[in-house]
Parts: sequence; C-alpha cells; structure tokens
Amino acid sequence: MKFRLNLAIDLLDGVVVHAKRGAREEYKPIHLFSSIVSSSDPIRVIEEIKPQEVYIADLNRLLNTGDNREIIKELRNREMELRIMLDYGLRGIEDLKEAVEAEIADHFVLGTETSSMNLIETASKSEISTDIGISVSVDLFNKEVLTSDKRLKIEPLVLIKELNEYPVRDVIVLELDRVGTKSGIDFDFLARAVESSEHDILCGGGVRRCEDLYTMEKIGVKGALVATALHDGSIPLSLLSMS
Repeated sequence: MKFRLNLAIDLLDGVVVHAKRGAREEYKPIHLFSSIVSSSDPIRVIEEIKPQEVYIADLNRLLNTGDNREIIKELRNREMELRIMLDYGLRGIEDLKEAVEAEIADHFVLGTETSSMNLIETASKSEISTDIGISVSVDLFNKEVLTSDKRLKIEPLVLIKELNEYPVRDVIVLELDRVGTKSGIDFDFLARAVESSEHDILCGGGVRRCEDLYTMEKIGVKGALVATALHDGSIPLSLLSMS
C-alpha cells in the first residue's frame, strides 16, 4: 500500500490521550483505552507501536495552557528515523520561525483552529516552506470550518480550492466530530475535496477498518491520520510499516 498511514498522537499535559469528538476536557490517557500499548508516556507509546510517521497535536498549545515541547524534542532526539508532522497551535510567523529553529518536527501543520489565512500565505511563500514542509489542516465540526479568522470561515470545499494558490505540502481534512468515534468516513465529501484540490488530501477522523483505507485510496485520498482503529485492533499495526 502506497497510502500514507500516520499514527495520530494527541499530547495533553505530557501524556498521550484518547481524543474523541474534540471534547478535550474529557480526554483520558490512551492506555486506559488501548489494546496495543501499556503506557500513555509518549516515548513508550512510540517504542511499542514503532511507526514510521507520526502526526502530533500539542493540545496544550492549542488550548493556550503551555506546551509539550521538551517531550516532543526528546522524542525527536531518541527516534531519529521517525518523521514528525506537528500541529503546534501556531498563530503567527514569528511563532513558526521559533518552532522551526527549535528543530522539533520534520514539518509543521497550520490548523485553521488556531492559524489564519495570512499566516498560511506568509509561511507557504517564505523560505521556511522550502526548508521544512508546511501542511494545512482544515479543521471541521459538522462540516463547518473551525476558525476565528473571517477569511477562513467559508465553505470547506471552497477553502480547499482557495488553498491551491499556496505551495503547501498537503491538506488535511480533519473532521473533529468524527475523531475517536469510528463513525465512518464521508467518502462523497472526501472525493469532492480531492477534486477541488491540487494538493495531496489526507483524512483525519472516523476511520473504522482497513476497508476504509482502501476506499479512500481508490477515490484519490493520499493518506490518513489514525489512532482509535489502531488502538482497538481494527487496523493491524503492520500497516504502519507498509505505508
């Protein structure tokens, strides 16, 4: 399978938590849910799962309650071959520059929840984008874009099309209301996202089983962020090393 399968990790107060529907105040340590890891310590989780690529969301940064930088940096230093895609709750270009200089990720995700169209424009067309990859996460809840930026508060498919103007690496369609629920994928919506975009489309939220991955690949989606279906055994860990 050439499909990119990324282990998704949500970090909150130094531990990996089980994300569900974006209700962050209710997130619990992942080991209480998982059938594949015995700890919620991020270093242990990576050692036990052994992914090639990981998507990390620093929830403290997103919530403005601190950060998990030291843990992410330790993870990067210990697992040199691990590719890290990081949503660090970036809100401005200086914020991004500082994070890049800290060398905590292979490339950064600008999520609509915390970012702005101005930052996407500036970052994607700057030297930073040539030195390190920039992705955009279109964060959705009930098909509405989560954002405080009026320029981003438009129909998601229109936004995905507008992002064609910017040289970003890929676009993540992250449906937060489906995260952790295994409620299934809206394949029709994803197919329209693929048609609208000149960038690779990655999917986050709702993956239930291997068949979902094969269907996404058929309609042109290039990868998925997966956590719940891996932790409950619905998707075998062996697929992480095949992607």
